[in-house]
Amino acid sequence: MYRHLYAQTAQDSSAVARGRERDVLERAIRLLAVAKVKGPRSRESFEATDNLRRLWLLFVDDLSSDGNALPEALRASLISIGLWVMREVDAIDSGKCDNFDGLIEINQMIADGLA
Repeated sequence: MYRHLYAQTAQDSSAVARGRERDVLERAIRLLAVAKVKGPRSRESFEATDNLRRLWLLFVDDLSSDGNALPEALRASLISIGLWVMREVDAIDSGKCDNFDGLIEINQMIADGLA
C-alpha cells in the first residue's frame, strides 16, 4: 500500500514539475513573440532574451546534475539545445542576428514534449 502511494506521489510530482516547466517555457515563448514584433534592440527583446537565458541556465544545471532521472542521451541532447539557445540569445543581444523564430520554434517543441 505505501509503495503504491509513494509511486503515485512520485508520478504526480513529475507531472507537476513538467507542467511548471511547460508554463515557464510558454511564458518565454510569449515574451519572444512580443520581442520579435518590437525588434532585436528593444527593451522587450532584452527582457525576453534575459528570461530565456536564465531559464536555460537552470535547465542545463538541472540536466547536468547526477540526480536527474532522465536518460543520459536525452539529457545530453537537451543540454546541446540549451547551449544553442544561449548562443542565439547572445547573438540577438549583440545585434548579430534576430532569430526569434528559431528560438520560438525550438522552445515550443520542448514545451509540447512536456505535455
